[in-house]
Amino acid sequence: MNEPAKRFEDLFVWQKAHQLVLSVYQATKAYPKEELYGLVSQMRRAAVSVPANIAEGFKKRTAAEKCRFLTIAHSSLEEIRYYMILSQDLAYCNTVAMKAQVEEVSKLLTLYRSKIQNS
Repeated sequence: MNEPAKRFEDLFVWQKAHQLVLSVYQATKAYPKEELYGLVSQMRRAAVSVPANIAEGFKKRTAAEKCRFLTIAHSSLEEIRYYMILSQDLAYCNTVAMKAQVEEVSKLLTLYRSKIQNS
């Protein structure tokens, strides 16, 4: 049996979400300068929101409180999913690898949320 996480950084879902943030930052460096305060800003903000909400919910006392933050994280993940479609359609970057990361984080968030709800 896995030992319970002592810090949010110990959570595998948080680690994967953080890796997604790093990928988004790396990819958006190459976006056109006119997108800096548009798509780049929105995409980065949504990406950062995912691990930030996992972290914020980590120390909440009740399962309902924890799940609320995981729901917010999942909503931000869906927002990123759209920004990747837009980025691909505008030919700003190839989003195949990031889409795989989003899918992985989404599955992990669902599993983590289920574990909390059922504990």
